[in-house]
Amino acid sequence: MTSEESSTGKVIPVRVAVRLRPLSVREIREGCQESIDITHDSPQVSYNVTVLAYGQTGSGKTHTMGTAYVPGIENSEGAGIIPRAVQDIFEGVASQADNEYLVKISFIELYKETLFDLLAGKNNREECVVDIREDPRGGIKIVGVTEIPVTSMQETMRCLEQGALHRATGATAMNAHSSRSHAIFSMHVEQRNTKKGGSVVSAKFHMVDLAGSERAKKTGATGERFREGVNINRGLLALGNVISALCEEGGRGHIPYRDSKLTRLLQDSLGGNSHTVMVACVSPADSNLEESLSTLRYADRARKIKNKPIINRDPQAAELAKLRQQVMQLQVQLLASNNGTGGTVVSSSEEDAEMYGKMRGPAVR
Repeated sequence: MTSEESSTGKVIPVRVAVRLRPLSVREIREGCQESIDITHDSPQVSYNVTVLAYGQTGSGKTHTMGTAYVPGIENSEGAGIIPRAVQDIFEGVASQADNEYLVKISFIELYKETLFDLLAGKNNREECVVDIREDPRGGIKIVGVTEIPVTSMQETMRCLEQGALHRATGATAMNAHSSRSHAIFSMHVEQRNTKKGGSVVSAKFHMVDLAGSERAKKTGATGERFREGVNINRGLLALGNVISALCEEGGRGHIPYRDSKLTRLLQDSLGGNSHTVMVACVSPADSNLEESLSTLRYADRARKIKNKPIINRDPQAAELAKLRQQVMQLQVQLLASNNGTGGTVVSSSEEDAEMYGKMRGPAVR
């Protein structure tokens, strides 16, 4: 998609990809057979602004996203989406000689409807709690979240590794390192064009690793693990209700974004200002067939959602550019009305004066 299309707010659908992991050692030991086939050589199209991994617990979401970062894995085939995206972003920044860039990252988790800042660097977990507020300019903002400026992939990966250590995980019968929270790793990239009046555009890249949907009978969860699973499923149910509401025929009615903090956090990603990709992670085992079908139905509904992404420009810089354009238009009109009779034009800048001089040609004496 070109920048011209994005600037007009063209409506685009949420993109959906399906990732099928191999049978796990446990599934092979239990005699599970593969129940899902893959059609190869099918075209796949994705945009990386919000990338959302959804699926049953143990289906490979954290591995796919690369949230549980292991140093050195970014150069291997097993690298997740986050290391790959970070590398692409910094390679793109290095290739843009006419622009200056500021890149900041944040890393948060939603655990039992409480939002924690994973980069706060505090020993007391309760001191890492942050909250969601409405942004007067539209959407939501996270008050008090740590945003760390980074200048390289290595710095970014160290922050990801540090944050991942503080994320809530636990063992269940289906996953020895089950994520017990939803995690969002974000990069805020601000671009300033040094040759066009310092115009500023910005973008946020959200990489979302959702906790997996669970059935207590399969996970064997009890006590605290059971309560965690209840909260996980409640948030995913609210997300499903938002997706269903956005897919309803005949226009949009009430969209229940406020039913959970998860849906509020993803408000721009679903039906808002974002290019969004959902990666549906499924298990091939026949013992998980029901959950795999549920995930695929979930993803099928998500691809019917229409987003309307726009270019995010700094309002002051955009207004200044607009005024400069108006000045240029007035100069052209004045030049035409003078018809080369030597009328005086007052320029807003030396650059404008030089441009007008070229347009006008030698002065009439």
